[in-house]
Amino acid sequence: MPGAVIIGAGPGIGRSVARRFAREGLPIALVARSEKTLAATAEAVSPTGVPMRPLVADSTDERALRAALDTAIAQFGLPDVVVYNAAIIQSDALGDLSASAHLDAWAVNVVGAITAAAHVLPAMAERDSGTFLITGGMPQPKPQYLSLSLGKAGVRSLVTLLDEQYGPSGVHVATVTVDGPVAPGTDFDPDVIAEHYWRLHTQQRHQWEREVLHTGRTPSTVERETNTS
Repeated sequence: MPGAVIIGAGPGIGRSVARRFAREGLPIALVARSEKTLAATAEAVSPTGVPMRPLVADSTDERALRAALDTAIAQFGLPDVVVYNAAIIQSDALGDLSASAHLDAWAVNVVGAITAAAHVLPAMAERDSGTFLITGGMPQPKPQYLSLSLGKAGVRSLVTLLDEQYGPSGVHVATVTVDGPVAPGTDFDPDVIAEHYWRLHTQQRHQWEREVLHTGRTPSTVERETNTS
């Protein structure tokens, strides 16, 4: 039975999204860099009783990420939904990072999403169904978050490009843009944010949205950008 793949299944949004999809009965493949992170997320998801597969892979390691996706597909089938939630969240201004550090941040924030999309979207398009969601942020660039601002701008552009290429073939590509620090019990509670991912995945094709902007208000008043293409 096809299910959900969560890349970047650590504490916060990744874990909450995994639990949200698991509550609907979808088998879950969890992908993270460390076994410790995977174990904690698997423990959080296990009460739902759904089939689950933890997979260790660094999103910047193309071979490892593709292998993890192949393992998930071999066990559960081509996923209904893939969520790319990996990111390097750090404060840095112009001149703070070396060129190598900027490349490292870009590799996590953007290139890993490209790797995942290239691996699953063509097959989703052939099937004429599927959802590919990326966690976004920084709707307005901030000089004190230079690498993150650039990365999230890259994510928004990537979503637009993927939607234009694969949307007509039945693949819903979208981003959940989170405009604030994620923390339980706040306006940016990850369990609240996770509802956006489920809503996007279950939208009818004529209702598809390309971006949801979570500003910390209640889900009923969150700003949304509708894809009318």
